[in-house]
Amino acid sequence: MRILIVEDDRLLGEGIQMGLRQAGWQADLVSDGLAARHALASEPFAALVLDLGLPRLSGLEVLKALRSAGNALPVLILTARDTPQDVVAGLDAGADDYMIKPFNLGELTARLRALVRRTAGRAAAEITHGELRLDPASRQVTLSGQPVELSMREFDLLHELLNHAGRVLTKAQIEERLYAWGSEIESNAIEVHIHHLRRKLSPELIRTVRGVGYLIPEAGK
Repeated sequence: MRILIVEDDRLLGEGIQMGLRQAGWQADLVSDGLAARHALASEPFAALVLDLGLPRLSGLEVLKALRSAGNALPVLILTARDTPQDVVAGLDAGADDYMIKPFNLGELTARLRALVRRTAGRAAAEITHGELRLDPASRQVTLSGQPVELSMREFDLLHELLNHAGRVLTKAQIEERLYAWGSEIESNAIEVHIHHLRRKLSPELIRTVRGVGYLIPEAGK
């Protein structure tokens, strides 16, 4: 899943980006509010990590514009502003969570997983689909209780399809969700990953909707 980080401190921003990538996220980084607004308008992200003290456009202005446009993207404010008034202002502007710097990276990733989970309408941490279980925290997949070894891209693709079970995702939508800026994408990469998932899990798990894309049907359908 792709995360957008908006942080004007370059070293801190790159540190967060590296930490999230090591935790399995596809993380993109911008350093000012206008760049953030442009990225949010043109790319699909699973969540936004937003600093408040940004050049060109403040974090609160970015957040208010996002919500005014009807965008329900999960937003976690990550800032050094720790007064109760700052926290209240951020939450009232539409933030879903608020963390104060300095912070623990493990807690940040756990909070992001919780935000994405709630946005998808799930209460449980694990995603289950029949005998298939996917744990976003440990990045483990089991089928009928047995572990299944997946590559990073295979896991991410399965996660996206399960998170949108019952909905067709086009190849372009999948690529936008799986690859951060600057990633090299082979023309047949998605087809190859789909083939591997079917072989490792079940040929019937992922359906091809010809001329449209791929979907995992809702459980029991």
